[in-house]
Amino acid sequence: MKIGFDSKKYLEEQTKFISERVNNYDKLYIEFGGKLHDKHAKRVLPGFDEKAKIEVLKKLADKLEVLICIYCGDIERKKMRGDMNITYDMEVLHLIDDLRANGLDVNSVVITRYEDHQSTNLFISKLERRNIKVYKHTATLGYPTALDTIVSDEGYGRNPYIETSKPIVVVTGPGPGSGKMATALSQLYHEYKRGKVAGYSKFETFPIWNLPLKHPVNVAYEAATVDLKDVNMIDHFHVEAYGQMAVNYNRDLEAFPLLKRTIEKISHQESVFKSPTDMGVNRAGLCIVDDAVVQEAARQEITRRFFKTACDYKKGLLGQDELDRMLMIMDEMGLKPEDRRVVIPARERAARLRQECEDADGLNAVAIELADGQIITGKSSEVMDAAASVLLNAVKHYAKIADDLHLISPAVLEPIRNLKRQLSDSERTQLNAQEVLIALSISAVTNPMAQLALNRMHMFDGCQAHSATMLGDEDERIFRELGINATSDPVFASANLFYDM
Repeated sequence: MKIGFDSKKYLEEQTKFISERVNNYDKLYIEFGGKLHDKHAKRVLPGFDEKAKIEVLKKLADKLEVLICIYCGDIERKKMRGDMNITYDMEVLHLIDDLRANGLDVNSVVITRYEDHQSTNLFISKLERRNIKVYKHTATLGYPTALDTIVSDEGYGRNPYIETSKPIVVVTGPGPGSGKMATALSQLYHEYKRGKVAGYSKFETFPIWNLPLKHPVNVAYEAATVDLKDVNMIDHFHVEAYGQMAVNYNRDLEAFPLLKRTIEKISHQESVFKSPTDMGVNRAGLCIVDDAVVQEAARQEITRRFFKTACDYKKGLLGQDELDRMLMIMDEMGLKPEDRRVVIPARERAARLRQECEDADGLNAVAIELADGQIITGKSSEVMDAAASVLLNAVKHYAKIADDLHLISPAVLEPIRNLKRQLSDSERTQLNAQEVLIALSISAVTNPMAQLALNRMHMFDGCQAHSATMLGDEDERIFRELGINATSDPVFASANLFYDM
């Protein structure tokens, strides 16, 4: 893979910038946007370590603790984190485990805009019984316009003060709308009432403020947040203050005037920040070492996001507005779905397969592009689905094993299919990618070729794949865990309304 980003420099720059900023305050509250494991950044900035954000926090671990926010309404409606297919409340538990595993101190969980609902209270009980502190913040009286009420004992003052002991407090959450900013500002209000000087900043990656507005990396951010309707814009506050172009996004620009006035009212002094870009801790743009490489990677990401949006629309998870917005982004960037090299081979293999069979229901083909540029395809059969098939075919290529040799004996596969038939109401007993990889692991005990194949699994990281029909949840998860960037055509694999999606 060609490298376009210096992750080591990013770690140094981001850590240094935060360290310098905290020196101005007794306490610095940093709103942490995006995900701890940033796979989007890894895809659009080749060379970016997906754990880079965690590594920055680990560098500051001795003077840092974390607050995790979750909006009460997201618990009630069981909002899902789409990339992992888990609910936001479960993502909070995952976050706590992840932070602790990396030696980072989790102070507490904050339930924002708290209301007395059963699901929320059950979640609070679950946390407290595991000795995790929980704070309840209700909706802020007067928000967003009545500033005198917001910055008063009737506004932020109604929230309980969260006791913290370290100079840097990272405020994060499972996704957008979790109440991170409100929690940070509430804490600022309480800190100043206690005679402490507190500051606010945002730990951000996208959009990258010192890249052009229509740079593919910034456009890829718009494509990734099409469901949030985020739009990149010139930060006119920054231009007016410094005469320097900067890129930010609509929600930050809209919130900045009120945010600035709120901080000034809390601190009783003029804010040092002249623009929303000022508030950000974002050094990513300084670490790009090959702009052509990151531009191409970002174009590929936009195309992948198009397929995801089209599939989510087909599943009823997104509306026409989001699909139209995605189509407009593709048009603006001069991109076509077929520009993705694996798309046409997958479609052509699927078309041949359907011509060969009278009953095309459930038939599919998947193509994968390997690191050496070779494109391998796999088709669904009675035994396994197309995702499982293409993984076996591809790993044979990596291990230089002849295509006609079996990695897994039918004697291993058939009992698994029989068990699946007994446990399922469906007559279809195709094995998915996870089941086939488990079978491959079993075969490796007695079959040296299977062990050789398993030893090549790490080589899938960064590969591209495309499915002619929408992949099931388990196949999507396995591809993701192997590091394969997979897309699908917005076509249901089966005419059945209920099946593994």
